[in-house]
Amino acid sequence: MNISENLKKFNKELPDDVTLVAVSKTKPVSDLMEAYNAGQRVFGENKIQEMEAKWQEMPKDIQWHMIGHVQRNKVKYMAPFVSLIHAVDSLKLLKEINKEAEKNERTIDCLLQIKIAEEDSKFGIDETDAASLLSSEEFKKLQNVKIVGLMGMATFTDDDKQISEEFQKLKNAYDKFRDQNSEIRILSMGMSGDYKVAIENGSNMVRVGSAIFGERNYNN
Repeated sequence: MNISENLKKFNKELPDDVTLVAVSKTKPVSDLMEAYNAGQRVFGENKIQEMEAKWQEMPKDIQWHMIGHVQRNKVKYMAPFVSLIHAVDSLKLLKEINKEAEKNERTIDCLLQIKIAEEDSKFGIDETDAASLLSSEEFKKLQNVKIVGLMGMATFTDDDKQISEEFQKLKNAYDKFRDQNSEIRILSMGMSGDYKVAIENGSNMVRVGSAIFGERNYNN
């Protein structure tokens, strides 16, 4: 099965209200262009400088999503063009994004990453800290960033029940925040291995890489 056929399958399978982010990290521009020519316009990368290089080379109607952990000193490279930053987990990072967005005369949409997985390796903040951040005076002063939703990653396990419980926890947090803030509209959860469970639990944005592009070669 090739990339365009994989995309057709996803576009038939996914509900209309679910956005497919094609996770293109480590993949060459030729693969991304095959997806682009099949109609895909939303791509996700986890390294800022790789994303910038692809942005320079590819059509400008693409929405670029930064889905990986963000180093503050690299925000400046993506500030001119990034559409959505998924993994925001601190006020310090938001301040840096705000500063670079202001320089570029833009407002950058962001998602707060909530930690729902058991693994220590997963980033994110808890629901209480997220609520405190959103209600803080420091956050309210930031004019060039907008929190438009939540993002989370489930534990890497074959136990669908555990994955479902973790996603439901994030959906409950999302519902609470959305009730308090009309700008909250995105719930980004689910990847190649668990996107079906995520959608069952209310996800409206899934991040799918290997199921579209095939396994990654980290030596690229």
